[in-house]
Amino acid sequence: MRPIDQLRRLLQGTLLGAAVLGMMGSSRSMAQDEPKKPETTEEKKTEETAPAAKPKKPMGKVKPYDEIIKKEATTSAGLFLVHRLDDKVFYEIPVSEFDKEMLWVTQIAQTGTGYGYGGSPVNDTVVRWEQKGDRVLLREVNYEIRAEVEDPIRDAVRASSVETIIAILPVLAYGKDKAPVVDVTELFTSDLPEFSAKRRLNASGADSRRSFIEKVKAFPTNIETKVTMTYRPKGPSGPGGPGGGPPSGGEDRAVTVLLAHSMVQLPEEPMRPRRVDDRVGFFSVDFENYGNLEKQEVEKLAYITRWRLEKKDPDAEVSEPKQPIVFFVGREVPAKWRPWVKKGIEAWQPVFEKAGFKNAIIAKEPPSEREDPDWDAEDARYSVIRWLPSTIENAMGPHVHDPRTGEILEADILMYHNVLKLVRDWYFVQASPNDERARKLPMPDDLLGELLSFVVTHEVGHSLGFPHNMKASSSYTVEQLRDKEWTAKYGTAPSIMDYARFNYVAQPGDGAALMPKVGPYDEFAMEWGYRQFPKAKTYEEEKAELDKIVARQKDDPKLLFGNPNPAEDPSQQTEDLGSDAVEATELGLKNIDRVAGFLVEATSKPGENYDLLQNMYTQLIGQRERELGHVINVVGGVVRKNFWYPEGVKVYEPIPKERQKAAVAFLLENAFKVPTALVAPEILQRLEAAGVSDRILGSQRSTLARLLNATRLKRMAEAAARDGDAAYRPIEMMSDLHEGLWSELKDKPIDVDLFRRNLQRAYVDLLGNVVGSSSNDSDLPALARAELKRTLDELKTVMSDDATQITPASRVHLDDLRARIELALDPIAALTQARAGVGGAPSRRPGGE
Repeated sequence: MRPIDQLRRLLQGTLLGAAVLGMMGSSRSMAQDEPKKPETTEEKKTEETAPAAKPKKPMGKVKPYDEIIKKEATTSAGLFLVHRLDDKVFYEIPVSEFDKEMLWVTQIAQTGTGYGYGGSPVNDTVVRWEQKGDRVLLREVNYEIRAEVEDPIRDAVRASSVETIIAILPVLAYGKDKAPVVDVTELFTSDLPEFSAKRRLNASGADSRRSFIEKVKAFPTNIETKVTMTYRPKGPSGPGGPGGGPPSGGEDRAVTVLLAHSMVQLPEEPMRPRRVDDRVGFFSVDFENYGNLEKQEVEKLAYITRWRLEKKDPDAEVSEPKQPIVFFVGREVPAKWRPWVKKGIEAWQPVFEKAGFKNAIIAKEPPSEREDPDWDAEDARYSVIRWLPSTIENAMGPHVHDPRTGEILEADILMYHNVLKLVRDWYFVQASPNDERARKLPMPDDLLGELLSFVVTHEVGHSLGFPHNMKASSSYTVEQLRDKEWTAKYGTAPSIMDYARFNYVAQPGDGAALMPKVGPYDEFAMEWGYRQFPKAKTYEEEKAELDKIVARQKDDPKLLFGNPNPAEDPSQQTEDLGSDAVEATELGLKNIDRVAGFLVEATSKPGENYDLLQNMYTQLIGQRERELGHVINVVGGVVRKNFWYPEGVKVYEPIPKERQKAAVAFLLENAFKVPTALVAPEILQRLEAAGVSDRILGSQRSTLARLLNATRLKRMAEAAARDGDAAYRPIEMMSDLHEGLWSELKDKPIDVDLFRRNLQRAYVDLLGNVVGSSSNDSDLPALARAELKRTLDELKTVMSDDATQITPASRVHLDDLRARIELALDPIAALTQARAGVGGAPSRRPGGE
């Protein structure tokens, strides 16, 4: 992955994990001013369709300063002098700032509905300002390939890394100390690919007539610019929704967004980098290293992202840092939540002590506007917890870092107001059976404050360099999750960076802790990433010390790291708890039934509508589906082992056959049976006249589709080819499913209720669609055909036996299933029989609704 892509990836750290990212465009010189002339019709058409502004002729001679920067201009002093005159913005660049590297970060600050989150990243580009006579060049600096050695290869790398010219700006005037003045307006409004959001929005380009600079302000180490940009539609070719272009139905509409451009000065003295170790989770900067001449191939290297912490007393085991990490609680954070936000920030203090730093991270109140009217949350010197008035149910913990070394320079955490609803809903459906405070809504402020602190701690973790660690929660057993002492000490998972959420496994009376907390893995990762080794002068010496820390993983599974891969590895799933998905979900479903029992009382008040009941009922259904999904992934699952310890261990270890069979049996008993507590009349008759059967069917259809996923079956088939009878074969799974889904055929009399009729039709239609497809990359079509034939034989047998008693509704249902299967297996013969009056084949293709 390219460094700029990696920079972009680190910004995606969110509570939901869902962020969609922009892509870099190709370089193009920026247009320069030229005298205006009347536009022809053809020229207007060209402007509408051109991807970017055309190059223009250079301006005339340099003019006196006062003719360019007139007295009515407003000026902001900082990294550069920034002048605003009407709709024009001018940079007055000190000569001392030329040829220095700066990081230009572009984000979407505000956006229209359906176009992603405010705060979503667009591009991150390292730039350098260069003066060539009466011209100023803005260049893009490439750190994707490097060769930091005294060898001819270094010259070769330089020769292949000519810095792209983003723009050439004529000098309009000279200020104090010969500082050139340039017009930078079109850097922001002409849709240069390096700074454009058009790919992020799936747009064709910007409309300059509907784009303008809102505000610009200079600070000592950065310049912040807000620009309203309107983008023309590209058409319906791109995917819709957040991150992939316009929302459904919006393909022909323009979109206006507020772009935030931040140009930040990089440190003059680069921090000493630390190389990535895949056994420990850190965001990173990747690059190709041509300087290692011992390797017989291009070396792929990466540096972790972390703050520059240096001890005041290098010889002390624990010392305060020379410069602590300070997070300000933004002025806009509601007063009632400010103490909880501070608590969430400083929850990392004891973790830093494990790495040798005391008071390494501090929460502060910003000065009031009266105390310091110039204090600004956008100043790159400050890291701030921002509170955004938005219905988005999320939070984000991005950071800005030096691409040369990975040094984190600044971090602004975005807390969307409706994150309060998110954690309230989660806690209610997961933990309320074990916490009386949550059984009546609204929840008390002290409880919601604790939930908010958890979110802040998680997002601060991202801003310290830590990605999600979905492996963590699988190291705790269900027994430990129900243990009061264990959970009080270790929380619900070894890492706050897991999506472990709240303890849905614990049962009433256990007394177990219910909330995540910073844990053993977080302390381990912090020590590996931030501990200093003053005696280590080389990479090899530092690595020897770091390897001693990593070696602890060998005997302590709580220290393992793994990113999510739920389709393959059930030990690295999101939203799960415990090492045994079946056992954890069995207990979790009991708690869901308990919540259903007090759902109406908790959410309803006399004289009010049932919107809150509807919301929480939907949340409860969703929690049930998530937990069942954890069980689905056991089937055909493969655990990715840490291949460093012990030596010779298999990296990919299939889940034992017995556990996979148990998972299918559990799904047959729970996913494919009606959850009685969730279809209780006292709930449903307050919400809808009908629709519960569709809701249950939707969940069951999804479960079937996931179980019969071709990729899953291919993993199972390969395991069977390799391990023989020790593997859970796909044909065995199909047989187990058959026995469970058609159990009514053995009943006397045969009576298939509404929910089971829906399920059986969905199963037959799913298999029929597979048989009718042209897919040939797995055994799924063959398995589907065999299952349909077996089912058809059984249906014919039971329906032809005069002694078999079948209820009227069930007989109609079974006759319809027989016709559907015959049509799926032999469409021509089935339709011929139907025209001749034989049989009852439906006139539509199986699977249609």
